[in-house]
Amino acid sequence: MSPTRRDFLSAATAFLLDPQTAADLTLRIGTVDVAIAPKRTVRTIGYNGSFPGPVLRFPEGRSITVDVVNDTASPELVHWHGLFLPCDVDGSAEEGTPLVPAHGQRRYSFVPRPSGTRWYHSHVYAGHNLHRSTYSGQYGVLIVEPRENPARYDQEIALALHGWNPFLSTHGGGGEGDEGSLEVHYGAFTVNSHALGGGEPIRVHQGERVLFRIVNANATLVHRLALPGHRFTVVSLDGNPVPNPSAVHVLELAPGERIDALVAMDQPGITVLGDVNDQVRKLGLGVVVEYAGRSGDPQWAAPPDEHWDYTRFGRNEITPEPDERIPLVFKQKWNGNRAVDHWTINGKEYPKTAPIQVRAGGRYRLVFDNQSDDMHPVHLHRHSFELVTVAGRPARGVFKDVVDVMPRTKVEVDLVAGNPGPSLFHCHMQLHMDFGFMTMLQYTGQPPAPPMAHGRA
Repeated sequence: MSPTRRDFLSAATAFLLDPQTAADLTLRIGTVDVAIAPKRTVRTIGYNGSFPGPVLRFPEGRSITVDVVNDTASPELVHWHGLFLPCDVDGSAEEGTPLVPAHGQRRYSFVPRPSGTRWYHSHVYAGHNLHRSTYSGQYGVLIVEPRENPARYDQEIALALHGWNPFLSTHGGGGEGDEGSLEVHYGAFTVNSHALGGGEPIRVHQGERVLFRIVNANATLVHRLALPGHRFTVVSLDGNPVPNPSAVHVLELAPGERIDALVAMDQPGITVLGDVNDQVRKLGLGVVVEYAGRSGDPQWAAPPDEHWDYTRFGRNEITPEPDERIPLVFKQKWNGNRAVDHWTINGKEYPKTAPIQVRAGGRYRLVFDNQSDDMHPVHLHRHSFELVTVAGRPARGVFKDVVDVMPRTKVEVDLVAGNPGPSLFHCHMQLHMDFGFMTMLQYTGQPPAPPMAHGRA
């Protein structure tokens, strides 16, 4: 007989807090009110009384215990995005992680790895409820510190990008009498806990080298960032060092992606680090950068027109043939008429999608074939993969756990199956994930995940 919701909640009692031992950290989920700008407050669900949650720093390879206390009326999950964890603590109901019950608590114990910029966030079904999951304030930056870290910078600054006051609206009609399908739009944006001009500036000195660790925690939007007069030297993508660090004028992050970039502070003044989209920036997606000894109004100038390209950070080499190629075709089921579109993988919507079958130790080439008109930042839990080609161009040596697959484009990645257990694969746009764009990666000879609807109680 298949496990029920009651079985899962009963199983969670094995993880309840042990009063005899203290946790390294407590995360408390509850309602928060945050003033993002003068006379503008956002009410949402967050961690430890604010959003984003605290920047967490875990030493690589040392066991960590986190107590999660849920003060809300809805079951929740915390997903430790980018970590190679057992499926029972990864933070996905589809993998078998027990929910944190409403007005209940749960203890997570795990060994964080690999090192680099990771993050943590809610991972439950939202559907049309734009106050849950990644639409909410349940997110934060997680840095797994390597055993050896020879710092080559003067400051380290973590930035989390997010959108607020989301609403569903049409994006264009499909013909006479059809108002089009619904998409998510936003009324405000923040970098960390403030809209542009609403908080303290980033203060720097001329000659400093600053490492920015940037997370796009937005539920559905891609953000493109610039700092006028400066360039970003990209050193890591999704927390993993790239083989070919390169300088760019604009950083592009799809939902779930992270970028570590060094900036040489050599253009004194007061400028805005912000979204290149004027409307998004005016709605708050930016932060002031202020050089010591400078005064005046923050300045903005449009950056040079630049195409974001993963391949510039990789090696132009042919990757050895894998053990097997696995095609994954992404298509859109356009609905129009003020409905939400649905999404399929190889012709099926979750939970009817066929799982990706792998054997432990095998090398698999996943061929992401996006046959839709929308981009898809696809994410694989509990693993990373190596980019092989992007639109036919090689990108060897770039390891990620989210890759943004452009419309009508193919991306090939190689996965070494090295973390047995059920693993969720999905688009990191919440609206796509909730409406069909998910499947499971299943190891041959391992028990499948218990059947359970996507993050639902």
